Order: sequence, then C-alpha cells, then structure tokens
Amino acid sequence: MKIFLDTAELTEIRRAEEAGLIDGVTTNPTLLSRSAGVDGDPRAILEEICATVPGPVSAEVVATDADSMVREGKKLAKIADNIVVKAPLTEDGLVACRRFRAEGIKVNVTLCFSPTQALLAAKADATYISPFIGRLDDVSTDGMDLIRQIRLIYDSYGFETQILAASIRHPQHVVESALAGADAGTLPAKVLWQLLKHPLTDHGLAAFLADWEKLPEGRRVI
Repeated sequence: MKIFLDTAELTEIRRAEEAGLIDGVTTNPTLLSRSAGVDGDPRAILEEICATVPGPVSAEVVATDADSMVREGKKLAKIADNIVVKAPLTEDGLVACRRFRAEGIKVNVTLCFSPTQALLAAKADATYISPFIGRLDDVSTDGMDLIRQIRLIYDSYGFETQILAASIRHPQHVVESALAGADAGTLPAKVLWQLLKHPLTDHGLAAFLADWEKLPEGRRVI
C-alpha cells in the first residue's frame, strides 16, 4: 500500500521524503491555510511541495460549480506535472472530474462516505477515490467496511480508480486499510511517525547497546 502524507507543512514533508517513507502528499484548503498563515501564498507552498516530492500531490479546488472547478483545477494542474486535482464528490465535482480526465489531468475525488458514491466516481474515471474512514467512525459507522465494499465493487467491474484511504486517525487504521485492499492511505505526520514506534524495538536496541558497552573499550571496534 502506498503512503501519502496529509499535510502542507514543508518541514514534515521534507523529513518524510528524506527518509523514503512516503509516495506522495495530499493537501486541502484547511491544511494550506494553516501552513500559509495570514501572509503566505498557498500556490508557492504547492510549488515547493511538488519540487520536494516526486510522487502525486493532491491540490483541492474551492469552487463548487463545475465550470469554476474546471477553471481553477486547470490552474492548479499547471503548477507541476505531479499535481492531482482534488474535487468533492458532488454532481458538479463528478462533471468536472470527467472533463479533467478528458484532458489528461489526474483527479482525486474526495469526501466519499458510501459505496454508491465510490461507484459513481469510478464511472467518472476518477484517478483516486478518498473514503473518509475516520469521520465515519466518528458517527458510529464502520469506516473500514466502506474500504472493503469499494474494493469488492472495483475488482468486480475492473475499475482502475485507486482507493486512497483518508481521515486516518491512528496506526491501526493503516493496518486495516492495507488488509482491506486500499491502494494507498493518506495520514498526518503524527500517525506516520507512530508507525515506526514499538516498545520492543526500543527495548531491544537499548539491550544491544548495553551489552556492547560491557566490552573493553579497545575491543568496541568492528
């Protein structure tokens, strides 16, 4: 399963990219506004992200009607070759998705909460579908079951749209998404670094180092 970092913070993106842990980045208006601040330029931030990460970088339109989405999305697509235009799962969003795809622009259809929505996004030729598993869990619905349902539908009919599990809240979401067959998962930096952690790893490393220190100093050379 591919791992995308869900942030617009360049420090975290550079750290994850240098470690070779991520395959792409997803952003949204909220993340860009937090990163840009009052005086920042969201476009400049996207340009820097695209220059840092060779993989896909999702940039979301803020328009709500199809024509405006297309105009805005085309501008976003010109920022870099690895930009993926992000559009909401609405009627206008799917109209815009099909128009983008006809021009070779990749699209991430976001805010998916049902298998029927995912089916329609695939029929609109979306490159990615982003089911929000954490937000479904918040309203007492099994978000992971949605991933499994979408996987079954897509495999049954040969859809090429990739399942990008979103709204991931903790490492177990990552494990369950991978087991359910998601093509990718996008997660905040906090969860990415949690994936590396295990107390037995820390304990084992401390024990190895302690045993090494028991050797006479002159023999601690390999």
